[in-house]
Amino acid sequence: MTRDRLKKYVAFLLPLFLLSFTFSMAQKVNLNLNGASLKYALESVAKQSGYTLAYSKEVVNLDDAVTIDARDMELSNVLDRLLTPRNLSYEVVDNKIYILYKPKAVESKTGAVSPQQNQPVEQQVSGVVTDVNGDPIIGANISVPGTTLGTVTDIDGKFTLSVPRGAVLRFSYIGYVNQEFTITNQSSLNVQMSEEVESLDELVVVGYGVQRKSVVTAAISRVTADELNTNKPSRVEDALKGKVSGVQITQSSGQPGSDSKVRIRGIGTINNSDPLYIVDGMEVGGGISYLNPVDIQSVEILKDAASAAIYGTRGANGVVLVTTKSGKAGKTSVNYDVSYGWQNPWKKKSVLDAHDYMIIMNEVQINDGNLPRYSNEQVLAAGKGTDWQDETFYYNAPVQNHQVSVSGGSEKSQFFLSLGYFDQAGIVGGNYDKSNYKRWSLRSNSTHTIFEARNRSFLNKVVLSANVGYSRDKSSGIETNSEYGSILGSAITFAPMVPVYADEATAADILATHPYAVQKDGRVFSLPPAGFQEIANPVGMLNQPTSGKNNSDKIVGSFWAEISILPELKFRSSYGVDLAFWGYDSYQFPYFLATQGKDIKVSTVQSEMNRGYRWQVENYFTYEKSFNDIHNFSAVLGQSANKYSQRSLGGNDLDLLETDPLKANINSAIADRKDERTWGGTAGYNFIAGASYFGRINYNYDERYILQGTLRRDGSSNFGTNNKWGVFPSFSAGWNVTNEAFMKNRPAWFDALKLRFSWGKNGNDRIGQFLYTSLMNGGQNYYFGGGYKVNQGDPTKIGEVSGIMQYGSSPAYIPNPNVKWEESAQTDIGLEARFLNNALTFGFDYFKKKTIGMLMYQPIPSYVGLGAPIANVGDMENWGLEFEAGWRQSIGEFKYSISANASYLKNTLINIGNATGEQIYESMGATGVGSYVKGMNGEVFPYFYGFKTDGLFQNQAEIDAYVNADGQKLQASAKPGDVRFVDLNNDGVISDADKTKIGKGMPDWTYGVTLGAEWKGLDLNLFFQGTVGNNIFDYAQRGDIPAMNRPSWILERWHGEETSNRIPRMTAANPNGNWRSSDLYIKNGSYLRLKTAQLGYTLPARWVQKVSIQRLRVYVAAENLLTFTGYDGFDPELASGGYTTIGVDRGIYPQSRTISLGANISF
Repeated sequence: MTRDRLKKYVAFLLPLFLLSFTFSMAQKVNLNLNGASLKYALESVAKQSGYTLAYSKEVVNLDDAVTIDARDMELSNVLDRLLTPRNLSYEVVDNKIYILYKPKAVESKTGAVSPQQNQPVEQQVSGVVTDVNGDPIIGANISVPGTTLGTVTDIDGKFTLSVPRGAVLRFSYIGYVNQEFTITNQSSLNVQMSEEVESLDELVVVGYGVQRKSVVTAAISRVTADELNTNKPSRVEDALKGKVSGVQITQSSGQPGSDSKVRIRGIGTINNSDPLYIVDGMEVGGGISYLNPVDIQSVEILKDAASAAIYGTRGANGVVLVTTKSGKAGKTSVNYDVSYGWQNPWKKKSVLDAHDYMIIMNEVQINDGNLPRYSNEQVLAAGKGTDWQDETFYYNAPVQNHQVSVSGGSEKSQFFLSLGYFDQAGIVGGNYDKSNYKRWSLRSNSTHTIFEARNRSFLNKVVLSANVGYSRDKSSGIETNSEYGSILGSAITFAPMVPVYADEATAADILATHPYAVQKDGRVFSLPPAGFQEIANPVGMLNQPTSGKNNSDKIVGSFWAEISILPELKFRSSYGVDLAFWGYDSYQFPYFLATQGKDIKVSTVQSEMNRGYRWQVENYFTYEKSFNDIHNFSAVLGQSANKYSQRSLGGNDLDLLETDPLKANINSAIADRKDERTWGGTAGYNFIAGASYFGRINYNYDERYILQGTLRRDGSSNFGTNNKWGVFPSFSAGWNVTNEAFMKNRPAWFDALKLRFSWGKNGNDRIGQFLYTSLMNGGQNYYFGGGYKVNQGDPTKIGEVSGIMQYGSSPAYIPNPNVKWEESAQTDIGLEARFLNNALTFGFDYFKKKTIGMLMYQPIPSYVGLGAPIANVGDMENWGLEFEAGWRQSIGEFKYSISANASYLKNTLINIGNATGEQIYESMGATGVGSYVKGMNGEVFPYFYGFKTDGLFQNQAEIDAYVNADGQKLQASAKPGDVRFVDLNNDGVISDADKTKIGKGMPDWTYGVTLGAEWKGLDLNLFFQGTVGNNIFDYAQRGDIPAMNRPSWILERWHGEETSNRIPRMTAANPNGNWRSSDLYIKNGSYLRLKTAQLGYTLPARWVQKVSIQRLRVYVAAENLLTFTGYDGFDPELASGGYTTIGVDRGIYPQSRTISLGANISF
């Protein structure tokens, strides 16, 4: 830096220094240290003064010994005494003290002090340092390694520095990845810094506080804002999928607005296994899909009992802690993210065309002893026919996302505001307004220091904060998870030789018979041929006069006040609210498309309204104190109270007078009706309340040996007086091995190693209300006197009853006053390591989790007349392994990173709670499939249940030879080409007693891999995720509707000896029951998916700043670009229904492949 420039620099800073010293630096500080580290001294100064520190470890030797006796000394003098002897100086900006190089001077030959002599030709370099969001980084350190040249960025992230040409310029800041650039002739250099994925000093959010990662002893995984929003997801759960070991997130379907199933370390209970969600300290119900992902600062997932025990009864299934963004002191920044995309099905299911369909149908007839249905001429002329999937799918369905955020503030007040809009049309029905999702979101977060007295240590600061988020959702959806009757199910099973619209003559016949047949623009949709039952024209279904609209409004607010009683003691009081309104409105007018389920003769209207209200009050103290920089204590002590209540109201009506669909919901207000009128209504109310006391103590010795203990006592209204309260403890310990003296001479490539152990107990009270007593069911009415008179005009109608009706009620179920908490005990052993200057990171966890006292209904005789009681009788166990690894490296201007995680899970149902030790959970007798999902002691829960098969009978001789010990045929009704079922128990009979475990829906392994690279403004990010070891029960291949269309693999069926040994012959009679539940339904559900891919380019700052733009990035992105799987269905990712239908495919709505263009703009 030249003398003139130095003078200008000093002249510019002088007024700021004077003001700062006058009002702030005169405050008093007390330090009495003898041989303590500089790190401890600086932290003590920060605590007493209220300032925060910013420095680079390359500049400041934190281990330098300090001896100082400063009693009631001004802050500026203390800093001078600490920093000046170490060739350091400082600057104060807002409430931060920036520690920087103090350039050395040398003496010239004349004895005058001057800059160093014989320096190479200098090049002045200026620029701006920002984070990935375009926000300036204040106090970033810029230095030339091996010299004393350096500076820091100002409040706008700007810097100017003169350096020798050819020098290497290093940019560093705590928590960010260092970057180096070689200076040649450039005068401008703008740098974007990215956060370190693993940083020893990274702050991790835990229950009721934060901890530095180096002293965390529990299994907590953290996902930062940068990681969440790399690929601009529309939902938070999508952003978390595959990013964290031990957490499986499965999208329930590809329908817009559909939820995801989140499981932390497996299924912990047969009842509610959903994790607890905490947003800014407030418990929220219904998941976190209402959140706008760009509003989130970080997500911490508490996986073990030690981390979740602070939440007691609510933490048995893990905890998801969400922290939303807050403002930063400095100039106001505005960010706008926009994207527009096009969605298409990532695959079509291969089914028979018209020609092959006719051949198969003729074969069915012939095998059953009938004449062919279609002539040779019809078969030859059929061609491809109608591709119902092409007719049904909405190709290039639009999706758009707009996000605007504004943040900034001063030293006293900071704010963050955001507004979001998301609009997605479904790939099935989106163009008919039958499958759509829209979300509006608004957030206002602010923090205010309303009182601060830096000249004293008692009651010196009061901070208030208010975080409020609002979202509004509107959605419509088609029926899914229905293999035949849904639109998508019909698209793959409807007759391919039938056209979309009937010809004029056929249309006239249809209308003559069915006046409500569905039409569009005067054209009548074709009806199915005989034998299709509920399978109908899918395009006609898209046009049928029905509508269903979901709507929801949700407000979540968190408000707190914090008082600094002493530098080491704070008190916080918070109030939170979760207010939700949701409802459903639908109508259906008469229409005809098929004889079963789609012959609607009476119009209907339905409306439902729900309101949920949750409040939470918490008060707690936090204490933190260090002694001699060796003994470090912290503690939390507090209480919590909460209550959730829900009201619901619904009504429906039939035979509507108003026929305009837009006015359907006003029909209930019309009084004039026909003589016969049906109507109904529903209403409900429930609540749950709780009170808690909790505490946590942390101690670490020199950050080598770390201990933590937690205790929580919870009371819940879900239990009676016998078991209303529960106590949930935890303990954890850690050992930073590399902080030991014997590790000081370790290899340079070995940076850190930490071992940890934890044990704890959690509870689960989310098991339903009032099970300890019995609710009363109304409607148990009885007529006294009078009689029953049959309507002589139409004896099929219900008769009239005369007499006096007495309203009655009865208990809903047998109560159990001893019902209590489900309890979960978990042990975790973990390891964390870093190598090669923190470029390589590795983590490992082993856990074992056992849930005891699962609440399960107890079987009782049917003549009792009441619902079964529930009792704590079930036990379940999960154990698993978790691996996480990462690599980051910068080679000049090229940066790349690889991160991966994998989890292995073993689930066992220990005790199902009944005498037999087994229970059927899913059965469909009417379809011929029978029971197919079961739970049993000693097995994974749940598993697929059915017969083992041993190929097909190739001829009659094989059937005759398949006999029992008495010489009787085991399958007397079988014919060549039928399935050979295994007599597993060798009792000589093929029966349900031979059914066994044939597969499972839960994977053994889940994994995710992220690849990232940056070079000269270009950036690329690829994210892969998948599963290994899970099966799919392809229920959609059931064969009880012989006329339906089939998958193309049916062409490989048995049609003569040795033509197939797996796919049975075609038959409608099916005397052998070929399609009963068996391993023929089981398919490999493992998959690898390129979930997201994004290529972006950040325009040079010198271009965009000319038009007042701070940063501009454009990108092209793809979702579900590639999927590798052996499953032939629409989608291997299945989470339909509840826990008992995991992996069952009954016609899932597939996820779409999306290509989008977007831009990120910062002002």
